[in-house]
Amino acid sequence: MAYPLHFPSTNPLVTVTHPTPALWVLEMHNGADSRLTDVFILQAFKPALDTVERHWRENWRTGQAKKDESLCKGALIVVGNRKQDKFFSNGGREESPLPELPFDGVFAGLDFAGATRDPNFQTNFFPVVYNPMIARLLAFPIPTIAAVNGHAFAGGMGLAMACDYRVMADGSKRNAWLSMNEIHFGATLPLGLLAILKAKSPNPQTLRKIVLEGHRFTPGESLSLGLVDRIVPGNTEAVLSEAQSFAETVDSLPKTGVWGTNRRVMYRDAIEALSKDVFTIGGPADDAAAKARL
Repeated sequence: MAYPLHFPSTNPLVTVTHPTPALWVLEMHNGADSRLTDVFILQAFKPALDTVERHWRENWRTGQAKKDESLCKGALIVVGNRKQDKFFSNGGREESPLPELPFDGVFAGLDFAGATRDPNFQTNFFPVVYNPMIARLLAFPIPTIAAVNGHAFAGGMGLAMACDYRVMADGSKRNAWLSMNEIHFGATLPLGLLAILKAKSPNPQTLRKIVLEGHRFTPGESLSLGLVDRIVPGNTEAVLSEAQSFAETVDSLPKTGVWGTNRRVMYRDAIEALSKDVFTIGGPADDAAAKARL
């Protein structure tokens, strides 16, 4: 297989490289801020995951047959656009023919004002597009490391938290935050996304700050709370280099073939929630129900 690989092949949004026999790097470049659109997820990100898993499993089967553990190693790094240092991912949105909206109609990449006009967004994007991607990551058969090279907002934070480990820019070059900012824009957090945060948050107090306060966690805060595993000074390439070094410490763990199965057990509740998710009602509908009740 000849790397780099581009997904889709025309107008690529994801590039996969294979810098060492045991490492794959998935770079997101759907714009500078790597927005998680339906096109990006269905035509780029998920096919890229399939390709990495297929290649690793081929190696693993060969290693098992030859009793060569070096062929059974593997790890995947997910990084934001490498040509910039501001964003890991600015969140998710559904692509649609809606007109462009002013900035105050958009939060973390999600076309919120458009979503309130388009019923298909609420019923389709999370259950059909976003959730299967996150469930796929939660059960991936090799260790996954998010190289958080800038802000990770909303769905972008969910993507980073779905990875096993997170290496983040330390904020000394420019600000970098982890934040679920839905509370500030009147959006209800989907059940599946909440399940990921519950599974990965160290305690109820941190979960409260994430969900109900929309707190912007600095790299230092994120490290002290255990939301990330390492922080590193410098630009995107420095973050990626540290993520690669980290990957070398865990790439032998899937050699027995049960990394993914143990993850499915470990995150069973979150994976089940992702499969059942229905976008809950928003603030106006909730208030209308309360008005009728009271």
